[in-house]
Amino acid sequence: MGPKAHVPTVGVEEEFLLTDPATGAPAPRNTEVAATARDTGLDLQLELTSCQVETSSAVHSDIGALLAELRTSRRRVAECAAAHDTRLLAVGVPPTVPAGYPVTDTPRYQRIGHAFGMIAHEQGLCGGHVHVAVPDRETAVQVGNHVRPWLPILLALTANSAIYRGSETGYASWRSILWRRWPSAGPPPYFASLSEYESIVAMMRASGSILDLEMVYWDVRPSESFPTVEVRVSDVPATAEESALLAALIRGIVSTGRAAVDRGEPAPAVPGEVLRAAYWNAAHSGMDGAGLDPVRGRVLPHRELLAALVDRIGPALREAGDHGFVTDTIAVVLARGNGARRQLRALRARHEIADVITESARATLQGCP
Repeated sequence: MGPKAHVPTVGVEEEFLLTDPATGAPAPRNTEVAATARDTGLDLQLELTSCQVETSSAVHSDIGALLAELRTSRRRVAECAAAHDTRLLAVGVPPTVPAGYPVTDTPRYQRIGHAFGMIAHEQGLCGGHVHVAVPDRETAVQVGNHVRPWLPILLALTANSAIYRGSETGYASWRSILWRRWPSAGPPPYFASLSEYESIVAMMRASGSILDLEMVYWDVRPSESFPTVEVRVSDVPATAEESALLAALIRGIVSTGRAAVDRGEPAPAVPGEVLRAAYWNAAHSGMDGAGLDPVRGRVLPHRELLAALVDRIGPALREAGDHGFVTDTIAVVLARGNGARRQLRALRARHEIADVITESARATLQGCP
């Protein structure tokens, strides 16, 4: 049974790394790859560093249709990359890196590079973003408050950046640790209203800590481009299937949060320091260790926190027709391991970084036609 008409639509953006096929080092060829993609009818966005590209899916009601598009898109982008002697990787950070990353030669990105220095020039971080339709920006802010407590478990599930500079980082999501160097990144504050949100954003802009509205990098925010709430917490998932799983979970959280807003139920006002602690646990251990329930203050295995999330949003998942896909896919990911677990397993087998590159490339196109 497909989703009912009033179930919100969803879309996904995936950031990918372009790498040298021989060494795995980031390859600064995004403008060339994007031009080839454009010739084939595929629109790729350029990212801050020239070794990255981003795809944007269509708007979908059905997660199965979204998954089919993600699989086809990954394969097409990989073919465009190969035309320029580069390999496409869905990884949160480059497993092996150069001394720095060239900033993409557009006026906006050059301004960011000049203003933020080494934060911009040591970027190369790839995330996955999910948009879920909401009626207006005020609703997006209120729903975002309900999403906040679940951000850490989404990060743990999608962790895909355990290897950096050829070594184990000690974290499942090193991207999350590096990403929070930006002044507007990480978990957002709890906002009482859209006006409070806009007031804080205006102060950040006036101070120079962001240069424009697109630099509001909080992990849940009202989109500046679409009538959606945008969730940006995750590493780019290792596989297309995991990206579709992330989209289904986020839609379930947003739908559950919107129902609470409609009933006049306030979201848990989790203190920022508690949420940051939960983030650290999620980034550190991924799905293989314990995490913090930021609402109740309990320490539980991340697998139990994920099960609690699925139970909490179960009615919304069933309403959308997603419950079976979510439970089946979670079982597969937990048995096989997410991107971080796959990277660590590949490195520890022979201590060869080339094995991490090979495994990441395999996961990137797993199931893609």
